[in-house]
Amino acid sequence: MTDGQLGQTGACVPTRGPLRRCAANPRYFADADGRPVYLTGSHTWSCIQELLGPDVRRVFDFAGYLDWLESYGFNFIRGWMWEQTTWDNFTPERVPLRPLPFRRTGPGAALDGLPRFDLTAFDEAYFNRLRTRVGEAGRRGFYVSVMLFQGWSVNDRTGKGANPWHGHPFNKANNINGIDGDPNGTDGGRRTHTLADPSVTRLQEAYVRRVIDTVNDLDNVLYEIGNEHYEETWPWQCQMLAFIKDYQQSKPNQHPAGITSGGGGKDAVTNAQLDRSPADWISPRHEPGTPYRDDPPPADGAKVILADTDHLWGMGGYPGWVWKSFCRGLNPILMDPYEPIYGLERFKVWGDVNERDNPLWDPLRKNLAHSLAVARSLDLANAVPHGELCSTGFCLAQPGTAYVAYFPEPGGGTLDLAAAAGPMAVEWYEPNTFRVVPGEPVEGGAARSPLKPPFDSDAVACVRRV
Repeated sequence: MTDGQLGQTGACVPTRGPLRRCAANPRYFADADGRPVYLTGSHTWSCIQELLGPDVRRVFDFAGYLDWLESYGFNFIRGWMWEQTTWDNFTPERVPLRPLPFRRTGPGAALDGLPRFDLTAFDEAYFNRLRTRVGEAGRRGFYVSVMLFQGWSVNDRTGKGANPWHGHPFNKANNINGIDGDPNGTDGGRRTHTLADPSVTRLQEAYVRRVIDTVNDLDNVLYEIGNEHYEETWPWQCQMLAFIKDYQQSKPNQHPAGITSGGGGKDAVTNAQLDRSPADWISPRHEPGTPYRDDPPPADGAKVILADTDHLWGMGGYPGWVWKSFCRGLNPILMDPYEPIYGLERFKVWGDVNERDNPLWDPLRKNLAHSLAVARSLDLANAVPHGELCSTGFCLAQPGTAYVAYFPEPGGGTLDLAAAAGPMAVEWYEPNTFRVVPGEPVEGGAARSPLKPPFDSDAVACVRRV
């Protein structure tokens, strides 16, 4: 770090996978060389499939997106997947999504007027795009969570948009294979994300095999069972995760697989389920007892935790959350309206910030970028949460050698440097202005060393042995 104002770093480091849980510090993954990897970055909804509104001529500029991410120096994105061919929860208008994994062969027309799907025939356009984009991201320094399923694709979840189930290939009106994902007539396909119908599960497993076959040799892959599923999906998600692990045994690479929470829904996957899952990584939600927005529990190393604003706010966050998460051993990531989601203006809490240049977002992006720079300056194999060492409870430390402490209130606080000997260099970072300022050195050995930032705001202190 140097004095002055932190800008965009542009410091992407090539991926070196496949990733594994870091043996020395399992709060993080490790690369092929055994070095811990702190994951952070910004992700947007249209990065694999087009989800851009009614105009089918619009195409997502993936190369430009990677350029933009690289300007911040991020190293992680989620590769979003949508299961339906048209319609979504955010607008009553027709919103085509393309490409999909299955071919549209007919005979007969689906509910969107196009040929019905053959669920036993894969569309090469989808898998070619998936491989190309994940591979391109890896060459640019990004690990990609390859999303397999989508909880928002199976029913009318908001009451303000259309019902995506009407465009789902497992809707009996949309396929030629006799698959009926809604035999009880609920006008929704939640049942397809359970183990209720073995014929559906076998088709899903065939699709997962094809995804693994497509990207297994790439070194920057993680798998994500799906985005924000209902609680009833739990046995199905665990079986899908076991299927991934079993099938990968026959492949050269063994990529980590994760499960995410259900966001804020009352009948969504819970943090307790995530904690006891066989997943390699998880993304929790904000719950009573686990307040990941404001006072995230320290990671204990049982799982790699990707703290995602998507599951905490939907769209939201604040710079201090980045440092609270960082100091607790989490890997924070941002749901980013780089490409705004069409129709979201109907939702007041999200519609107001659903634009790339809204002032909420750049401070979050820059703080995530700076947290990655700090992580790369640490011996991350030995840096673990030590809240007891800081008066605020937010501290990631290798006691005696290096400490990163976050002070949410102006005026700073105290840090226990009893394990340190000799002078310690201090560097201050101001999350709201991105300034990096050298501080006065402090002497090791004291249990309550006062630290006062040179600005009147919240602050991050990096304290290191000279």
